[in-house]
Amino acid sequence: MRFLFDMGHPAHVHLFKNTINKLKKDGHEIKITARDKEVTQALLAAYGFEYEDRGKIFTGILNKAFGMIRIDLKLIVIAKKFKPDLLIGVSNPYVAHVGTVLRKPVIIFHDTENVPMARFYIYPFVQAILTPIYFREPLDPKKHIKIQGFKEIAYLHPKYFSPDPHVLKELGLLPDERFIIVRFVSWDATHDIGQQGISDKIGVIKTLENYGRVILSSEGDTPSEMKKYLMNGSPEKMHDLLSYASLYIGEGATMATEAAVLGTPSIFVSSLAGRFGNLIELEERYHLLYSFTDANRALKKAVDILENSKSKEDWVVKRERLLKEKIDVTAFMVWFIENYPGSLTDYGRKDV
Repeated sequence: MRFLFDMGHPAHVHLFKNTINKLKKDGHEIKITARDKEVTQALLAAYGFEYEDRGKIFTGILNKAFGMIRIDLKLIVIAKKFKPDLLIGVSNPYVAHVGTVLRKPVIIFHDTENVPMARFYIYPFVQAILTPIYFREPLDPKKHIKIQGFKEIAYLHPKYFSPDPHVLKELGLLPDERFIIVRFVSWDATHDIGQQGISDKIGVIKTLENYGRVILSSEGDTPSEMKKYLMNGSPEKMHDLLSYASLYIGEGATMATEAAVLGTPSIFVSSLAGRFGNLIELEERYHLLYSFTDANRALKKAVDILENSKSKEDWVVKRERLLKEKIDVTAFMVWFIENYPGSLTDYGRKDV
């Protein structure tokens, strides 16, 4: 069979990389298209994937509207030439529209509840919506496939990921040196408009410096006084760093989830805190993550964690419970894609 995967964000590369490799091994043909956003294309190149560039990110509501049309048209041309049997993406309107035009089924993975426009420009055009079981938005039960797992498990499960200690040397870190990863986002995504996170960014960094080296991951332009903290290693090494970090704190929900899944104390700071089912699950059931709308309260919790010498050890134990209770998301996705459309009704009987 022939499958087209569209990557709109670096996290999508991570989510699908093991699935794509397994599908290729099983003899299927794969086409990857990718947006020029952050390190998305750099990650694809680093993992050895060939891809077709489908354009840059557009900012502003009007530009995004025109940009959607341009990208739709470009993907239609690419897809007509490739002739996919299935189109696949993450919260992806483009494959939804292209699939409709070409009369081909579309599967999307979706785990973000604060995308109200999705019910207008994504959901009506797709045949299957895969979400974690704790996803809180009601969806069409004929399309909604609930799985017992986080998308981050697809690439951070020990079966697929083992942290590389050499990344520490690459960044000039000593084997036992404490470090904290801080993440700032650009807030220019459609679903982020009107939202906010940490206002006193340099103040947070300066406080955290008292407890270890600060490594910054930041979208968009970085103020000059913060540039010295930016991560300067290979982007595909971020998960190795997250695994060894003493703490993650930031505005990025995906990276907050990744840190928690890796057994690293994780703090999410955003006006959107409390709205995402995946973060609520990690916080209330597994106590691997904390969410705050108030940056001052978040910083206080960060200091409490860093001052507890057993924090990392405690998080590793909590992570083991998480992994025992969740499925192998990659194995499920491979099965679901290869067996579609039968998998749309049989998924409840699949044991992975």
